[in-house]
Amino acid sequence: MKKLDAALLPDFKTWTAPPLPSEIPHGDMPGDKVHIGDDHIAKANRVFPALLEKAEAVLQQNPFGRCVVTVCGGSGVGKSETASLLSYYFTQAGLGSYTLSGDNYPHRVPMYNDAERLRIFREGGIRGLITSGVYCADAAAILRELWCSEEDAAPAKVKEYPWLALYQKAGRAALAGYLGHPAEQDFAQLTEIVRQFKNGADTIWLKRMGRSDTELYYENVDFSAVRVLIIEWTHGNSDYYAGVDIPILLNSTPQETAAYRKLRNRDGKTDSAFTTMVLEIEQRLLEQQAHKAAFIIAKSGKLLSYAQYRALMAQS
Repeated sequence: MKKLDAALLPDFKTWTAPPLPSEIPHGDMPGDKVHIGDDHIAKANRVFPALLEKAEAVLQQNPFGRCVVTVCGGSGVGKSETASLLSYYFTQAGLGSYTLSGDNYPHRVPMYNDAERLRIFREGGIRGLITSGVYCADAAAILRELWCSEEDAAPAKVKEYPWLALYQKAGRAALAGYLGHPAEQDFAQLTEIVRQFKNGADTIWLKRMGRSDTELYYENVDFSAVRVLIIEWTHGNSDYYAGVDIPILLNSTPQETAAYRKLRNRDGKTDSAFTTMVLEIEQRLLEQQAHKAAFIIAKSGKLLSYAQYRALMAQS
């Protein structure tokens, strides 16, 4: 693939949103369902002209006329939908695009990764109790009961068992050393995929991961006509992998994230205390990486400066 002719690039100043068909291509996570709403369209329409301008500069600098964009954010913020729209807009503007889901790249399928997260939290909590000198047979018996009821991460239980605060603090620290780190996510594989893409590879083997251990396979994807690779992923802006040209952060405050998850919970259950802890840790990672984002989009659709983002998060 030769370097992209600048004369063939679309004019970002005159770009207008194309009409949307009933369905558009989306990320490559098996079984993933994308439900695009007016809020997703508003966000994509707001950021795309500025994104196109930045992408054009990257495309001209890359020897193969290629650019890597990431769309990151917390649970329920609309990463899949927004990334799908941006990818569709790039393609309609004459720049072939592909949407890669980072959720294909943990080392473990979801049920095993969930179990590993819980194991790390609980073992870290117990070791914290041992270090503090408060672990004993009675505490072990109470913990087993709390494990069975899935309440060992619940802050409310600390009133009943004050030593549980030590357990939760130590477990949280252990969990924070796993979530979004190379022990959990295969950042090396994603770095290699990005490297191949930016070096002009016409085809790349991409991982597919379903819910069970039998749903793991690879597909050889044709990138010969792709100019823009979009990675949609909570950890898309992480320091643990390289090659992203334009990071986009879809922001939501912890309260907005909790409200959205409660709204979309079809079985009527609220998140467990452990799931809430996971989301809080992931939110902290996003905040630590936010300074690198080329664009930060509030849940309202407004484009935020980093200073505005910090002020908004401080208020929450």
